[in-house]
Amino acid sequence: MLNGKKVIALIPARGGSKGLPGKNIKSLAGKPLINWTIEVAKKCAFIDRVIVSTDDEQIAEVSRQAGADVPFIRPAQYATDHATGTQVIMHALEWLKSNDQAADILVLLQPTSPLRVMQDLETALLLYIEKNAAIVSVCEVNHHPFWMNTLPTNLSLKDFLRPEIKDANRQDLPIYYQLNGAIYIKSFDEFIKDETFFTENTYAYIMPKERSIDIDSEVDFSLAQIIIEKRGS
Repeated sequence: MLNGKKVIALIPARGGSKGLPGKNIKSLAGKPLINWTIEVAKKCAFIDRVIVSTDDEQIAEVSRQAGADVPFIRPAQYATDHATGTQVIMHALEWLKSNDQAADILVLLQPTSPLRVMQDLETALLLYIEKNAAIVSVCEVNHHPFWMNTLPTNLSLKDFLRPEIKDANRQDLPIYYQLNGAIYIKSFDEFIKDETFFTENTYAYIMPKERSIDIDSEVDFSLAQIIIEKRGS
């Protein structure tokens, strides 16, 4: 619990993945990808319960073996390519409320972010209490957007670069951040009311880039494997 409030971590893990089939239980550094998220959530003293929302019986069984609860199997309509993340979360929260299993604080943890550590969860949750606001994790961008632009059909690079950066040093550019998909925190009831983590009362928790990989491809998997081996986990 956190300040007397019950905290539930929700891990959404769909069975069908066209980009990387079976990625949620694909072996990463010797264990299923989803296990990295389940285990770090279970280590966090503030989290009372770890729940996996999945439509896939194999993912459900792997999750149970790793110590997570799978109190329901996600209905098929919330497991298609067109189902939104909001629909998946709302289904889980409404199921928990209707079965008298609701909590005060929701922590959404995507299984494709295996490099977050327990300190990230604890610090983000303490920030939630400090700000009394929703918290979403971000990291500094790998490639600065000032060096990016759209291209016309003829592929001309005319006016591709903004005039103000043609002679600018990289260290003089403003720092840009991106969502890293690792941690989302909000009040249970407020998420049900807003159906989003993003309102004027949402704040960033900044994570280092080396803990911010969001796995969507074999290249991402390989990079995560290298980082895990390097840090000796």
